[in-house]
Amino acid sequence: MAYLGIEEMFSGPSAEVRIAPAKTGFTALEWSVIALAKKDTIGSLNAPGRMSRALGTVFGRGVNSRLAEPKLEMLRRVAVYAWRRGYALPASEVSDFLRAGFTMKQAEILVASVTGGSVGQLAWKIAG
Repeated sequence: MAYLGIEEMFSGPSAEVRIAPAKTGFTALEWSVIALAKKDTIGSLNAPGRMSRALGTVFGRGVNSRLAEPKLEMLRRVAVYAWRRGYALPASEVSDFLRAGFTMKQAEILVASVTGGSVGQLAWKIAG
């Protein structure tokens, strides 16, 4: 014997729209990128010049901190600024961070976690 659900028969197609909640945390891989960025300097964010590459080749110091995945590289850049400058993030870096698919809440969590500050101060520092 078959079952016929009376409620479903007249309701038509389901029009339920589910909105995914905004991402507020980081994955384990992303947290490891943030932790590894602690050893990087602000200078590591610039592309190495010709002389730097040549000396690196001669002396075996071919250290390249850049990540191949663009989204993780953007996370590393913001993490380096957070480790070195705290809440004083360049507005252009924050814009690029948001364009990479991260949220402002994630930026606040990142900076608060590396500085020991509280979440909610980042927007004030960028705007003010």
